[in-house]
Amino acid sequence: MLSYRHGYHAGNYADLLKHSLLLQTLKLMHKKNKPLAYIDTHAGAGGYSLSDEFAQKTGEYLEGVAKLWQRSDLPEPLADYINDVKHFNGSEQLELYPGSPAFVDMNMRDKDRMVLHELHGTDHEILDEHFAGDKQIKVIKGDGLKGLIAAVPPLERRAVILIDPSYEMKSDYLDVADAVIKAHKRFATGVYMIWYPVVNRAQTEAMFDRLKQSGIRRQLRVEQAIKPDSDEFGMTAAGLWIINPPWQLDEIAQTTLDFLHPLLNQGGGHVNVSWEVGE
Repeated sequence: MLSYRHGYHAGNYADLLKHSLLLQTLKLMHKKNKPLAYIDTHAGAGGYSLSDEFAQKTGEYLEGVAKLWQRSDLPEPLADYINDVKHFNGSEQLELYPGSPAFVDMNMRDKDRMVLHELHGTDHEILDEHFAGDKQIKVIKGDGLKGLIAAVPPLERRAVILIDPSYEMKSDYLDVADAVIKAHKRFATGVYMIWYPVVNRAQTEAMFDRLKQSGIRRQLRVEQAIKPDSDEFGMTAAGLWIINPPWQLDEIAQTTLDFLHPLLNQGGGHVNVSWEVGE
């Protein structure tokens, strides 16, 4: 099912958390002067216009990145994030929003590389055109979960892996868990960042139960809910489930959420940074 387009949701509160912590993960990994691979299973188009019909139809970015755009009191993780969004725009006007590959591209070192998977035909074409000729970046048209298994272990033996599907199909939740478990058996030291929505809490927790029962250690949950769980249509929370987070990422995540919660909470929400599986 390939109807999903991230342009509808670009820059929303879920993107804000996901991309600010992705940047901090890269920053922590770059403390070691060794090559790093970035593997993205659902890379999208790479960047999005906030003035097009997709973004304007939902206006979700107004309750996400736009809330931070003019603030001068941001903690460092969010200041880094906004600086990159401004760099991508090339001005003080918020007109464009970078996707995950664009954030990584703005922070790549010469020794790093990217492997980007995208199955949606239009988004793949845009992504491939954007990075055409860049020898550090490989763009693959195909199923990112299958591609993940083929991409690990990377030659660098160090990698940040973002798994960010649409979860349109109910089977996506358990498919993600199974793919991560298989990939981890091949490459146990990678940093696996699983983005997730909370639309139906039972589906989300079933995915995590499978991961928790897998024997994989060091699993961290970072979640922001802007309202209570509900049986009604729509996402009430989103977060990252991170396997092998670099040292201090949990503290950075807590600082980030402590700032975001009073700003983005729509009533009855919560934040959660917790080690679901320890050493």
